[in-house]
Amino acid sequence: MRESAYLDSSVVVAYYVPEPSSERVQAFYGSGVALAISELVELEVIAALSLRVRIGDLDRSQARQMVRLFSEHMDAGLYARVHLEVTHYRWAREAISRLDLPLKSPDALHLAVAQRERLRLLTADRQLARNAEALGVRVELIEA
Repeated sequence: MRESAYLDSSVVVAYYVPEPSSERVQAFYGSGVALAISELVELEVIAALSLRVRIGDLDRSQARQMVRLFSEHMDAGLYARVHLEVTHYRWAREAISRLDLPLKSPDALHLAVAQRERLRLLTADRQLARNAEALGVRVELIEA
């Protein structure tokens, strides 16, 4: 059985937009691991590209091309889609309710998906990786 990993948006964005961690992310994409994302990742990737346009890191045509490529990859099945369910929201709520972690709602949902679906979380976000470890979620931090 092929290994699977849940990618958070920091990893997916680094695949499409040149960043310090992009080379490592691209190597991971070619490693044969099955890649999974949620609707939250889809939304965050497009929001990140929109932000890059607004701050001048990308021009609008580059961002549109990246959104198109991302959509083509989703349609072609590069990513398995994990649908957010009530159990994910409940797990995220419980994690945040600990009150001892610097945990944002979207990050808690990413952790919930990885934990509930028994997937290793792949992230380029150090704080998310620390939170994953504190909550017992399997995680791999990709750094430049």
